[in-house]
Amino acid sequence: MKRIDIRLAFAFACALATVSTPALAEATTMRFGIEAQYPPFESKDASGRLQGLDVDIGNAVCRQAHLTCSWVETSFDGLIPALQGRKFDAINSSMNATAQRRQAIDFTTVIYRVPTQLIARAGSGLDATAESLKGKHVGVLQGSIQEAYAKAHWAPAGVDVVSYQDQNQVYSDLVAGRLDGTLVLAPAGQKGFLSQPDGKGFSFVGQPVRDDKILGTGIAFGIRKGDDALRGRLDAAIAKLQADGTVKALAHKYLGDIDVSAK
Repeated sequence: MKRIDIRLAFAFACALATVSTPALAEATTMRFGIEAQYPPFESKDASGRLQGLDVDIGNAVCRQAHLTCSWVETSFDGLIPALQGRKFDAINSSMNATAQRRQAIDFTTVIYRVPTQLIARAGSGLDATAESLKGKHVGVLQGSIQEAYAKAHWAPAGVDVVSYQDQNQVYSDLVAGRLDGTLVLAPAGQKGFLSQPDGKGFSFVGQPVRDDKILGTGIAFGIRKGDDALRGRLDAAIAKLQADGTVKALAHKYLGDIDVSAK
């Protein structure tokens, strides 16, 4: 009797597994990893509520893909390790898809693209070149493509590249005179600093810097290697939001007339 009972129990368990698998395979929640201190892309309002371009795009993608969004806050340089550690399902934090990052994670299709520029005191005479910045101190966000660019193009020429975990700390040291400039995504620098009281007397200097290998092809969601089903689902939602003008409208809301097309 015991042997028969065991066989019946095993068969029943297998039947349950067969019934449950399709339901489990279709995820209903999207956990986005985010570093919420980089306006206008991601930040918090006075009540602590997440806001910004990437937050709105993430919520729009979730609606389009019939998912429920949740958000997991992590420092920017910890986003990729946390994704690999399955703390969340995708990175949504103004992360550019670069060749170096593609060695560790995969990316969705590019959602939008924005320029990277140098901020310094107005009238400083500085330019966004290694020659102009030699002997100067430039602050960058740790783990960012701006850090990678500055270390590759400027540090070898004698520029002191200083990395910070929080871009707001960079701005504080810039105002205090401990830094001569900071390299940032242009809209983030405009919204998070130049348009604020502390940004008075500062401006963008020089032209946007270019290096597609380091700076990437544009902003995308980062996902774990081999997570093709999720990438397909997100890509389909992104394509619809680009086609119906949602991405362009949200970008205009937060970035003004900056061309964000994924060229």
